[in-house]
Amino acid sequence: MKQRVLGDGGLRVSELGLGCMGMTYAYGPSTSRGDMIALIREAFDRGVTFFDTAEMYGPFTNEELVGAALAPVRDQVVIATKFAHRFDDAGRRVGLVNSPGQIRAAVEGSLRRLGTDVIDLCYLHRVNPDIAIEDVATTVKDLIGEGKVRFFGMSEAAPATIRRAHAVQPVTALQTEYSLWRRGPEDDVLGVCADLHIGFVPYAPLGRGFLTGAVTADTNLAPEDFRRTQPRFAADAIAANQALVDVLRDFGTSKGATPAQLALAWLLAQRPWIVPIPGTRHLDRLEENLGAVDVEFTPEELARLTAAVEAVPVHGARASDDYERATNL
Repeated sequence: MKQRVLGDGGLRVSELGLGCMGMTYAYGPSTSRGDMIALIREAFDRGVTFFDTAEMYGPFTNEELVGAALAPVRDQVVIATKFAHRFDDAGRRVGLVNSPGQIRAAVEGSLRRLGTDVIDLCYLHRVNPDIAIEDVATTVKDLIGEGKVRFFGMSEAAPATIRRAHAVQPVTALQTEYSLWRRGPEDDVLGVCADLHIGFVPYAPLGRGFLTGAVTADTNLAPEDFRRTQPRFAADAIAANQALVDVLRDFGTSKGATPAQLALAWLLAQRPWIVPIPGTRHLDRLEENLGAVDVEFTPEELARLTAAVEAVPVHGARASDDYERATNL
């Protein structure tokens, strides 16, 4: 697989990464740990070198899974994880980190769970408006100086906050939801990334599975599946949004590509420093997603696909109000 570079520091990663969150968190009962380790290793064997996790996925169990899976090839991969949250003794989230000491404790915990001496890309998962972003960036800068972190990232941050953090410690990558049915970053965030030479890592690049065509109004999501709380996954919204999948399916006929492959290839075509991180629990979906790197568009095809998608209104908010209030800070 080809590689792309995130930021000015030369962080090289595969042009598609693997988002590991869903293996232990958010989408219903966890799958066999052994099966997920095998899937992560299969992704590496197929050229993926960029793996995404976070302390809150589980919490904690996802980092342990990723660390165990990648231990045999640790020096050949880039592991990204995230800090932001405070947890009680039962593992429940009780707030956001609000001091350099709490940030350090979070990073030490991630290092231990991942079984590594250094975190390649360490993201601030969510901005806490009660702590100066300059203090966060300074703490990460110190951790980089100590050799515990290689590169600094941010997630779902507002342009002004990104600029303030970047002035203290260069931001290598910004991770934010971006897909054919969530185009918000185009309004301002992508411009900031271009100005500051920050790589962009779209999470949920397949619309949390919807853009694959596998989720319909008849899909019975697990009781624990967090998509049940998302307005865009209400039955009426899913039914209305099928028109978007139909556009992808029809367009894909001429390209020999699935809707998922088109959605990922479209993201790859937007900027040379965009690296999507689709997640999956299934080998066939992994194979399908990785096939997106072979889908190429002429300028005319790309414009035609974009126009066709834009002609279809998206129904429902992308997330709950509580989720949205915690982003773009």
